[in-house]
Amino acid sequence: MALTLPTSTSAIASNALAADARSLNALKYEAGQNSPQAAKEAAKQFESLFMRELIKSMREATMKSGLMDGAQGDLGTDLLDQQLSVSMSGVPGGLSEAIARQLSRQMGGADTSISVPSTLSLPGVTSRNATTTAPVATGPVPKGRDGFVQSLSATAERVAQDSGIPASFMLGQAGHETGWGKSEIKNADGSSSFNLFGIKAGKGWTGKVAEITTTEYINGKAQKVTARFRAYDSYEDSFRDYARLITDSPRYEKAQATARTGSAVAYAAELQKAGYATDPEYARKLSGAINSALRVQRAQA
Repeated sequence: MALTLPTSTSAIASNALAADARSLNALKYEAGQNSPQAAKEAAKQFESLFMRELIKSMREATMKSGLMDGAQGDLGTDLLDQQLSVSMSGVPGGLSEAIARQLSRQMGGADTSISVPSTLSLPGVTSRNATTTAPVATGPVPKGRDGFVQSLSATAERVAQDSGIPASFMLGQAGHETGWGKSEIKNADGSSSFNLFGIKAGKGWTGKVAEITTTEYINGKAQKVTARFRAYDSYEDSFRDYARLITDSPRYEKAQATARTGSAVAYAAELQKAGYATDPEYARKLSGAINSALRVQRAQA
């Protein structure tokens, strides 16, 4: 039975039977064209396929009684195994969540290769290709590209699923704005403002504010000025505020559209055209940072 993905999330059948591996490439493509809910359902079906193969291997390793031997008994057992694999998939914190994160990266233009699991990960046994849950940033981010990306990946992935902005785009921009965590915007008492994107506190901002001296390009010349920046309670608040700015403001409408194409160069160019920063080299620097963050994500996957 072929594994299919409905074209609308309302039509997704959560009790569909698991299917063979030949449809997985088509499944990845369809999930990338649909909503995050469709990607979650695709991940659940992928896990169901893996669980079915696991149950099958366990049955083959078990001595048969002889009572149900024969074609009809084998068919009944196979159908039972399929339904068991469906009921065992989609558990919170399980394999399907890890697969959903991988699919979300693909939707954001990351590496589209994905392999079918062939072994069960057991305690004390690790695999180079095993997918692990990225840590959630709860304190100061590590300084340096690799640690910065690793510590914030889980947060970026959550916001990416809600906003449609690829996680690598946000991680790269946060890395560029903060020098990969080395130049965070600080409050007056030296604590972090959690502002990763250099978003200023305009007249309409009613939240906390951090005031610092920064570099602005005026008529093409770099000058030091004092500016007020937004301050948050967490890094996730910073990511979500950035996502709202890009998705809700007509000013960044073209940037939002290019984000869905997966082109870092086009996204960075549209942000610069919209006036996100005054640096005349901002697009070039930002696209480089995004590609750098993407390489780290792929290495950690």
